[in-house]
Amino acid sequence: MRHSRTTWATVALMGAALAVATVPAQATTTCPTGWGSLDKSRSVGTTDSVTNARTGRHTCYDRLVVDIPGADKADLGYSVRYVSQVHQDGSGRVVPVTGGAVLEVRVTAPAYDIDTGSPTYPARTGRPLPGVDLAGYRTFRDARFVGSFEGDTQFGLGVRARLPFRVQRVDDRIVVDVAHTWR
Repeated sequence: MRHSRTTWATVALMGAALAVATVPAQATTTCPTGWGSLDKSRSVGTTDSVTNARTGRHTCYDRLVVDIPGADKADLGYSVRYVSQVHQDGSGRVVPVTGGAVLEVRVTAPAYDIDTGSPTYPARTGRPLPGVDLAGYRTFRDARFVGSFEGDTQFGLGVRARLPFRVQRVDDRIVVDVAHTWR
């Protein structure tokens, strides 16, 4: 009798060990570090026009993309920095942007046709970016069109806190990624 209990216990333990061994390990995501939160800029410009701004959610960061179709990557310039308030070029008017911290995103491309002055991006000064819904974002809190003046287009990006960010030129787009955390 004692022998059969021992056999049963051994079989049960072996079954439990097998079950544990077949459970897949959870994958962990390693997020990039080292972006920092200091100003980032590139001093070139294009006369090709901004036509869209959109956002996206990713595992480690939230993303703002500014589309400038036809622009050569080498001519894409920008200035991205944390500010206490966003001031509209030309008028100096403060454009309110909500969040724990505010990034001013300046793209050296107009949001209008340089020959006719007609807008190429359907945004209104001080208003949220058209078609952008930030519900469910971990970092972004607000995204506003600030204006386009003398070939520069400004956006105000409200974020949860002063977090690391990077700026990339990808084909005919400026991409701003803001990390979810410092780690």
